[in-house]
Order: sequence, then C-alpha cells, then structure tokens
Amino acid sequence: MKRRKTGFKIVTAVILMSAFFSCKKISQKSQSVVYADYASFDWFDYRGNDDAYQNLTKCDANYLNPVLAGFCPDPTICRVEDKFYLVNSSFCYFPGLPIFQSTDLVNWKQIGNIIDRAEQADFGNSRLSGGMYAPTIRYNKGTFYVICTNVSGVGNFIVTAKNPAGPWSNPIALPDVNGIDPDIFFDEDGKVYITHNGPPPNNISLHDGHRAIYMLEYDLEKQKTTTSPKLVINGGTDMSKKPVWIEGPHVIKKNGFYYMICAQGGTGFNHSEVVFRSKNIYGPYESYANNPILTQSHLDPNRKNLVSTTGHADFVELPNGDWWAVFLGCRPYEGDLYNTGRETFMMPVEWKNDWPEIVGGNEPIPMIHKRPNLPLSKEKTEPLNGNFVSKEDFDSNTLDFKWSFIRTPKEKWYELINGKLLIKPRPESIHTETNFSFIGRRQQHLKFEASVKFEFNPKDNLQTAGLTAFQNEKHYFLIGKRLNADHKFEVFVERTADKINNGKSDIIAKKELLNSDKVLFVKIEGNGRMYSFYYKTAQNADWVLLIKDVDGSILSTKEAGGFVGTYLGMYTSSKHF
Repeated sequence: MKRRKTGFKIVTAVILMSAFFSCKKISQKSQSVVYADYASFDWFDYRGNDDAYQNLTKCDANYLNPVLAGFCPDPTICRVEDKFYLVNSSFCYFPGLPIFQSTDLVNWKQIGNIIDRAEQADFGNSRLSGGMYAPTIRYNKGTFYVICTNVSGVGNFIVTAKNPAGPWSNPIALPDVNGIDPDIFFDEDGKVYITHNGPPPNNISLHDGHRAIYMLEYDLEKQKTTTSPKLVINGGTDMSKKPVWIEGPHVIKKNGFYYMICAQGGTGFNHSEVVFRSKNIYGPYESYANNPILTQSHLDPNRKNLVSTTGHADFVELPNGDWWAVFLGCRPYEGDLYNTGRETFMMPVEWKNDWPEIVGGNEPIPMIHKRPNLPLSKEKTEPLNGNFVSKEDFDSNTLDFKWSFIRTPKEKWYELINGKLLIKPRPESIHTETNFSFIGRRQQHLKFEASVKFEFNPKDNLQTAGLTAFQNEKHYFLIGKRLNADHKFEVFVERTADKINNGKSDIIAKKELLNSDKVLFVKIEGNGRMYSFYYKTAQNADWVLLIKDVDGSILSTKEAGGFVGTYLGMYTSSKHF
C-alpha cells in the first residue's frame, strides 16, 4: 500500500510539474507577444565629469556645492531631531515635490515624492513650467506639513504626513490664499500663519514687477483660514528703487523678533535674497540695512566656476545653535546660458546684531566649503553632486525615485521585467503637451555622458524610440531608431527649437543600419554648450560618431523659457513623425 501511495504521489507530481512548465511556457510566450511592440531598455548609464571638481580635494571636513545638482529649484528645509528634510519645486514632472533626507546636510538621499498619486494632482495638458511652485516644509507636534501652489490645478494647498517618506494626504485646498510661494509658520502661542506672494495693494502696480507679501491665520483643526489677508510687505526692500518680484517668503522667530526672508529681483540674473524683521507677526517689518544678504548680480561675469541667479533661500537651525541656508543658483557655461536648470546650494548663516546674513552671500559662491558641525553620515547613498557615475540596470520591480514622467500618467504604459524597462509606444509624442511615453532623470553636470542599450522593432515609419535631452516640447534633442523610406532601420538625431525652425523638428544626422541590428546603443555627450551624438550595435564595439558639437543652447532656460532644467530620458512613440 505504501509503495502504491508513493508511486501515485510521484506520478501526480510529474503531471503537476509538466502542467506547471507548460503553463509557464504559455505564459512566457503570451508575455512576449504582449510586449513585442514595446521598446526594451537594458540599462541607462550616466557619467558626470565637470571641470570645476577636477582639482578639488573633497574630504570629511568639507562639502561640495551645489548639494543637489541639476534641476532642484526653490529648496525648503526643516529639521526634526537629528534629521533634516528638503523639498524642491517640480512643476509638471510627476511624481512631484521630491523629498530628501540627511543627517549631516551634506549627504542627501531621496526618500520619496510628496505628490505621487494621480488623485493628488492631474497636470493634464498644462505647460511643463506649470504645476508645482515653491513649496515650504515644516513640522509641528508629530505632523509634517507641506504648503505649495499648484498653478495647474487647485491653487494653494496643504498636504500632511506622519512619515516624511509618505504617504502624504490629498491636497487641502486654500481658496482664500491667492498668489504663489506660500509659507506656513507655527508660533509659540499655538497660532498658525500662512504668508504668500500676491498682487500689489488694490491691484495697482506702481512699476513693472511690483508685488507684495500677505499674511493670514490658519486653523489646523478646521483646515481653513480664519482671517482676511493682511499686507505685510509692499513692493520689497526700498520702493524708491522700484524693487521687483518680492516672493518666496519664509517666517522665522528668534530672540523675540519675527524675521521674514524673501526672494527679490526675479528668477533671472538679478535674483537675490533679502530679510525683514518685526517684533509683531503682522509688522511693520523693517528692511535690513545691508540687504541683499545673497546675490551674485554685481560680480564679474567672467569669474571662474560661475554661479549666478542665487536666491529663494530657506534657513534651518542645527542642534548646536548654528544656522545654515539652502538656496537656488545656476551654473552657466557661458553668459547667462545654463542647461542644468536651477540647483540647490548651501552656505552658513551668521547672526549680526540680531540680523541674519548668509556667509559669503555677496561673494562668489564656492564649489567647496567647510561642512556643518554635525556627525558625518556613514550611510552609503547615491551621490547627488560632484562628479559621479550612475548605472541603472532596472533589476528592481519599481522605478528608483530619481526617475520622472512628464505630467500625470493616466495609465501604466511601462513594465519592469527580468532586468529590462519596457516602455509602450503610444500615439502621444514628444511634440505634444501630454503625458507621452518618457522616463527621465536630471542632467546634473555641464560635462556629461548619457547612454542606453535598447531593442525596438518599429513596424512603420511613424514609430521611434531612443534617448532624448529634453527641456520642453519645442526644445530637445533625440537620438533614436526608426524605419526610413526604404523600410530599413535607421539611427537618427532630431533637433527642435523655436528660433531654428519655428518649433518644428529637423533631422540633423542619420545612418542606415542593418535590419539584423536588433540591439542599439546610443549616447549623448554634453560639454557646456556643445552636444555630440554616438551609436553602436554591439556591446564591445567602439562608439560611432553620428554628429559632433551641435549647439545645445536650445536646452538653456534663456532660450527655452520656463523654469525647468534639462532631463535625459528614454522615449518612444507610435506616432512621432
């Protein structure tokens, strides 16, 4: 009897295993059929090699600027016990409002995105520089608060979380808070205040760029404002000098004074940071005699390792009583041209006669500086500044936090399977203000290489896939694969920009491939203003130059407009041409 039972079990096991492997084969076959039309990316390799860092010796005693390289504008920061949290604007990139964590202010790690669900923000067909503007992060009694402006949706709003890594709440709308750049301040008496940029009093502009700062109270329990907006700063530091674009306010309390730090001068070359103080939360606020406390606008534009447009700061106090500032700045490669967007820099704050000054704020911002007096983090994190190599093999079942989509996805059009990123070509294309099939990361260096290995078998000459250096829908480069008029595989470089061809695309280089070349490697090299494009069809082959030193100023903020920086991304479309 025992033998019969054992034999029966063996036979049954064999039958079940056969069925399992048959099902597995069917599953694999059907899966390959389902994903046959997808562009399949094996890896994405990014290498930064800026000249500014070549001769610098970084050690445990110092840190490098910017602390967050690439498009990381409008930094806001808070401390909870021994941890620091920093959030940036993200405009219409999704997920939105990236949040970083650090214990030493030097080594930062992205721990999530505050806006990571479609129900929190649908950017629809908004322009890329719409969306999320200038957040503020604060902590109060066990809860994190982020207040921000979604200019493409609800307007000003608050989201909350117990854990800064998320999940964060759905937005709480603030219909009575107008303008942009809101701040939330928790006073010692339990009262809560919202401060924001807005139009001049009675909407009467005394000069171009005339703006004002308003304040009102907020009830945490009722989740609504309880007072009308009160004007606290009109115009800026000195109305006789016609100050422009007072914005980005943050309220700080120290030694019985309320301090309000604000950006002034606009987001361009004349950007600066100024400070006011008052014994009363509603003012009147006195402008500091030594304003601005941060600007680069008066310095020699030909200086080495140029940093420009500094401003939009936020302060944080360390456990030992030291203060530091994070702020945005740009690294032009010439003139006012920069492709990396606005980045996050950091410098110490010094208090003089109860006024704060950013140390060296009116001098050239250094690329290397003595680090904050904090225990150095021993956690190994992916570097976010300096020169580094970052290789993504797509061996996880989720995308790393550094990857972004353009606008809010309405469907899932990508998969991570067996160490490959599969991206579905859809009718939406890179020319359109839509959520087209794009997954990208920031360009973080003036001198860089970005390369991918991918497979794509276009069925007609409308389809393409490849690697793009993208600033917006009318300012980008694309090196991709397509079918040409003879139905042969072809690698090509496409460029588009308003000033060159009225926003229409132009094929500036191409090379026919063998139809047996299923796998394609493509590479973009950037060197300041110049971008070069390469390809190869085998891993160990040498890179073949397709076109060299193309003018990349079309990717600069000055040329493209808006507020974002360049992204390097994988892209595919079924109706690109």
